[in-house]
Amino acid sequence: MVQAKDNPRYEYLMGIVNIMPESPGVYRYYDAEGTIIYVGKAKNLKRRVSSYFTKEHESRRTANLVRQIHDLKYVVVNTENDALNLENRMIKAHQPKYNVLLKDGKTYPWICVRNEAFPRVFLTRTLVKDGSAYFGPYTNVMVAKTLVELFQQLYRIRTCSLNLQQAMIEKGYKPCLKYHIEKCIGPCIGKISREAYDQGIEEIKQILRGHTAELMSNLKLQMQQKAELWDFEGAERIKQRMLMLEGYRTRNNIVPANISDVDVFAYDEEDTSAIVTYFHIVQGAVISSYTIEYKKQIDEPKEDVLALGIVELRERFEEGRTKGELIVPFEPSILPEGCVAFVPQRGDKRKLLELAEKNCRQYRIDQLKQQEKLNPEQRQMRLLTEIQKQLGLSKLPRHIESFDNSNISGSDPVASCIVFMNGKPDKKEYRKYNIRSVVGPDDYSSMHEVVMRRYRRLVEERLEVPDLILADGGLGQMGVIKQGLADVLHQYLLEHLRGEISEERMAEVRELLDIPVGGLVKDGHHRTRQLLFGDPPAAVDIKQGSSLFHLLEHVQDEVHRFAITFHRQKRSKSQTHSALDEIPGIGPKTKQELLKKFKSVKRIRSATIEELQSYVGPSKAKKLVEYFAQQDSDSFQDAPAS
Repeated sequence: MVQAKDNPRYEYLMGIVNIMPESPGVYRYYDAEGTIIYVGKAKNLKRRVSSYFTKEHESRRTANLVRQIHDLKYVVVNTENDALNLENRMIKAHQPKYNVLLKDGKTYPWICVRNEAFPRVFLTRTLVKDGSAYFGPYTNVMVAKTLVELFQQLYRIRTCSLNLQQAMIEKGYKPCLKYHIEKCIGPCIGKISREAYDQGIEEIKQILRGHTAELMSNLKLQMQQKAELWDFEGAERIKQRMLMLEGYRTRNNIVPANISDVDVFAYDEEDTSAIVTYFHIVQGAVISSYTIEYKKQIDEPKEDVLALGIVELRERFEEGRTKGELIVPFEPSILPEGCVAFVPQRGDKRKLLELAEKNCRQYRIDQLKQQEKLNPEQRQMRLLTEIQKQLGLSKLPRHIESFDNSNISGSDPVASCIVFMNGKPDKKEYRKYNIRSVVGPDDYSSMHEVVMRRYRRLVEERLEVPDLILADGGLGQMGVIKQGLADVLHQYLLEHLRGEISEERMAEVRELLDIPVGGLVKDGHHRTRQLLFGDPPAAVDIKQGSSLFHLLEHVQDEVHRFAITFHRQKRSKSQTHSALDEIPGIGPKTKQELLKKFKSVKRIRSATIEELQSYVGPSKAKKLVEYFAQQDSDSFQDAPAS
């Protein structure tokens, strides 16, 4: 823990704090060079600033900030909302080292209604202050493209960049292909008046603002008027437009249309970053959505970061609106003036918040995927960090080991140990074990023997021990591994009592053998089902199909594969042992040549010495004949009398 008294300017700073007013305001911390390193807001300036100098700080980042404060200044304002707005502007202007800083590198497309004669409507990622109207941004590019295509179908607006001032139209333009195939209404050749074209543009703006209900009412009225005038073709065109709009509205409404003019804010944070996602809802449809990320330099309360995000996003997208209902996951520290916050627990508004939270989480997932493309090892580190958090381990499990046994009815019993380093198999560190002390099919005793052999050797030779052991067999094998580690420790304890090892070495051994043990459990189809951990062991909540689950599944599959492969090799070797292996002077190469020619030991036994000589020479042929003759003689003598 670090105290503010460690700051050499403590007395000077406390002199300023003691005379500060108990009013809303914004404070600034400066370093020795006079650079602003932190800007903060407060409902009560004196109480907030004094907390930095009267408390012990466990957070390293906060402690570093306090140590670097050389001077402080403050501004008193009238309201908490004024403090929030002023803080936001100062952070943007000065980019202080220790503040929550906006990371806004991702640009989403907008729909632009261009400020020009006979306006075009198109997608853009650049906002130009030329009087054009911008709607969005759209996090889903396909939605934005679909909308522009819808406007082309509904209103046949132009896509060309011609200058359509009246004087230029009168000079005469040649109509393009889109006019001939009825994809453009032809404003360049005077086929529609400026007023009629602008009426369609206003309807487009209504759709983009989400006011489709009012537009549908107006279109219905126009359709009836056309019908009353017996203009049935015009009425049919309006009806088709209404059907297309109704289809668009149905696809985009995610909650009942009576939820209108509502802002939704979702929040997600990790150690050094916070993400805020914003939805603007009009008549049940998401009209605008955006996600921003803040890099946290010190441990600022989530309520403060959410308040900053609300101000930033409303400033960008609210188009002058000052009031409104905000749906939030928790109460922000300060609300914009005129706004009311609501934390829904159920119902349609809760569904809206959950949708925003889903987008918030997806933004972080997309970031991680992008980072992992640039640095593949980062994915493995993330998974290891997740294991560490899930199991509450004291250090990152860079080194993981797992064990498995294999035998058939107790024959050829073997065990294997696999090693994963930084989330990947380290095959050069794999180890095979022939079981020495166990007779018959006893998996637990075999596992106990191998664990003791493995970790006795690692400790004796001062080799690296794992950060985590995963048993391939659930509760039973977890218990056996823990007992094996305890028995190795007991051996060392006896040696310590006999004076064979020092107190320092004994303490080192205790630390080395304090290895956390988990258990991988399989289902009835021999697939990984869950991870057990703790004392007493309990299932760890890991989502099946997640990247972390697949890593654990890989460990379990790999240890099983390695054990089975070793057992097959050993069994195959024992099965290919034959009488030829017992004959002095007959080596593996000769044995291979004989079996290749004669196919079996029986045929070799019945071959003549001449036949054998042609393949192995007279000396080895003689040894073979003499050996089989001796075997036949011994068999005859041992046979029971008839």
